Amino acid sequence: MIFSDPRFINRVAGFLATLGVLIVLGALAYRAMHMPMFNITRIVLEPKRGDVLSYVSPASIQSTLDGRVQGNFFSLDLLEVQGILSTSPWVRHVDITRLWPNGLLLRIEEHEPFALWNNEALINTWGEKYLANRGEVDSIDSLPQFFGPDGSEHLVVQRYAELVRWLSPINLRVKELGLNDRYSWRVLLDNNITLTMGRDPGAEIANPYDGGGAMSFAATIERFVRAWPALLKRIEGRPVERIDLRYTKGFAITFADSTNSDQSDMP
Repeated sequence: MIFSDPRFINRVAGFLATLGVLIVLGALAYRAMHMPMFNITRIVLEPKRGDVLSYVSPASIQSTLDGRVQGNFFSLDLLEVQGILSTSPWVRHVDITRLWPNGLLLRIEEHEPFALWNNEALINTWGEKYLANRGEVDSIDSLPQFFGPDGSEHLVVQRYAELVRWLSPINLRVKELGLNDRYSWRVLLDNNITLTMGRDPGAEIANPYDGGGAMSFAATIERFVRAWPALLKRIEGRPVERIDLRYTKGFAITFADSTNSDQSDMP
């Protein structure tokens, strides 16, 4: 019989012995991998760019992770941790590396505030909207204020860059830039003059309104910039409240000391 064959019995015995050794080694490895020494107790933060992190701190990272992750050095799901950390207010992106035997290295790219967005959010230097505590921004008074419908952030940043390029030669800066639901623009300059512009036919977002008759954004601003030096001489120091650029030729001026508007036909 097969069970009386010494070679078969030896093979079975060898297999069982090997299996027993593997089970013991597996149990020992499992126990070793779950020793307290491998619990994550150290988190090192490094900036992906620059020398320091301006907004992200160990305390804010710990607050984000508390109660939301499970595992130790061996079992921790780094992709899960990365997703959780991406919800931290100032974290734009994070790369995670394990540090033997109980640590994590977080290389963090922070949101860099570029502008204020509507009433609660900010825009970073990538033109992305994010939510964070505005009170943590040291130079918040120097940031421009943007307004616009959801999804229009990149367009507003693009138009702001165009305005900066056109207005710099005449020493004007943008304090506020707003895009309304009909895709018309309002610009508040640092001299407190408001520029009212028509619909933007070059908007990159879907415009449900007929763009017929809408003037190019760049052409409208260029017309204002070219007329500005002569306009300064013409108004003779009177404070201007608003300039309406929605005309195909010229524009209308509202003075701060008058309810009447003057229309200029300057090109």
